[in-house]
Amino acid sequence: MQQARAVYAPKLPKALRTGAVRVELGAPSAPATDQEAIRALFPHTYGQPEVKLVEGDSTLTTAPLRVGVVLSGGQAPGGHNVIAGLFDALKAANPASVLYGFLKGPIGVIEGKYQELTAALIDAYRNTGGFDMIMSGRDKIEKPEHLSACLRNFEEMDLDGLVVVGGDDSNTNAAVLAEYLSAQGSKTRVIGVPKTIDGDMKNGQIEASFGFDTAAKTYAELIGNICRDAQSAVKYWHFIRLMGRAASHVALECALQTQPNICLISEEIQEKGTTLEAIVDGIVEVIVRRADAGKNYGILLVPEGLPEFISDIKALIEELSAILGRDEEYVKDLGSHAERFQYVSGRLTPTSSRVYSSLPVDIQAVLLRRDTHGNVPLSQVETERLLIDLVSDKIRLLQAHGQAKSVKFSPLGHFFGYEGRCAYPSNFDADYCYSLGYAAAMLVRAGLTGYTVNVQRLVACSDEWAAGGTPVTMMLNMETRKGKSVPVIKKALVDLDGEPFRYFAAHRDAWAITDAYLFPGPIQYYGPTAVCDAPTKTLALEKGAGTCCCGR
Repeated sequence: MQQARAVYAPKLPKALRTGAVRVELGAPSAPATDQEAIRALFPHTYGQPEVKLVEGDSTLTTAPLRVGVVLSGGQAPGGHNVIAGLFDALKAANPASVLYGFLKGPIGVIEGKYQELTAALIDAYRNTGGFDMIMSGRDKIEKPEHLSACLRNFEEMDLDGLVVVGGDDSNTNAAVLAEYLSAQGSKTRVIGVPKTIDGDMKNGQIEASFGFDTAAKTYAELIGNICRDAQSAVKYWHFIRLMGRAASHVALECALQTQPNICLISEEIQEKGTTLEAIVDGIVEVIVRRADAGKNYGILLVPEGLPEFISDIKALIEELSAILGRDEEYVKDLGSHAERFQYVSGRLTPTSSRVYSSLPVDIQAVLLRRDTHGNVPLSQVETERLLIDLVSDKIRLLQAHGQAKSVKFSPLGHFFGYEGRCAYPSNFDADYCYSLGYAAAMLVRAGLTGYTVNVQRLVACSDEWAAGGTPVTMMLNMETRKGKSVPVIKKALVDLDGEPFRYFAAHRDAWAITDAYLFPGPIQYYGPTAVCDAPTKTLALEKGAGTCCCGR
């Protein structure tokens, strides 16, 4: 497989396969909200038009260019193909062009650590997962000293462009850098590429972030395997936590692909103000109904970020934060968790005190910690374990009162996260990422800056894909972070009125009791196009996709 994938030729949109690519300009753009605040912060890059890359007489430069690329944030399948597409497009326009890879993420840009990316090096990484060609990192280019260091490095390198591959925060940082460089009269153009397996960097211009397709299909294979195992052993309930702290796109997509008995969607829970107790009661109800039908087994999916969306947990965290803001050192110095629990519980409201008391001891301890930014480290909460403990307690309570007699609850917990971040990209992601990289090169050749590259019509054949660029300022809004109002690209949460969630909601009651499981199996790289090149269920439902010209 490794050898076979190395020679796979990613497909490109028809317009990018010709040597004649023209930039078509749209109307001036504006963000949906906070226009004046964003205009003030980005006076040199605000209001730029959306652009499309179309066939036609090209006005793009054919001069040799010196371009850098940086991978920012968590890994996502297809990053190497972005680099390969960028490299191939630059070399096709002028073989004398040079591509540099900044090492270990944005810190490499700040510190000027990079290497030239040669054909031999890139060929070894085509169609592979991971970011190991040049590695990644989570540093941010945002402080004045960072910006000035970048400018100095770019001048020394005589750099014409920088392509930033990252999620919403990274593309926001790219916009900040583009604005700073424009203000300084620098020739270095900055283009962003939308990346995140969480699927939350999308909007009217960006249909999908790359890596989501592969990661969700990787997790769905594992979930399907567990569904089959549950039916075979007929004695285990599997609680499966999935990536997605800020949004539930991964959990929803995996539910659409596998049809589990229960899937919790954080956005719905927040919308309804559902309490932790109500969530547990709902899970127990399904477990009892299945047990009454002779099925003491099942599958539950939960996004890792669920606690942040539960109404009474959010209230508890706010109260704990206020208490620790006053008395953190005193609480730390108490000799045991029992003493800390007693001190804190006595200062919580009755409702929050009851919720806190209901949590397992290890979760209580996590909620009393703070990370370096002063936030509760909710990523350390094993949500599946929390639910298992609370559901187990509820079932024991029911049985002590002569109820739920048919239930034999044997739970197993799983977390699928890193397994999906560096998988071999699916054909969809391999093609999509290569097209994103290729289009990014065109935007640099056009002299554009402060844009995120996009490829649209993704449910159609790649021939019909349409590439272009979206001004980052068009996607910004102002949010409060660490007590300051800052511009950020708004994360796309699961749309409860959108077709993917509506389809899920219409079928979940039937899935809860019947064994309607689907078994996607491993990602297919060779075979019928309808199988190998298919987009996610989410994208197909959002775009109302039927069968296109190639049979997808």
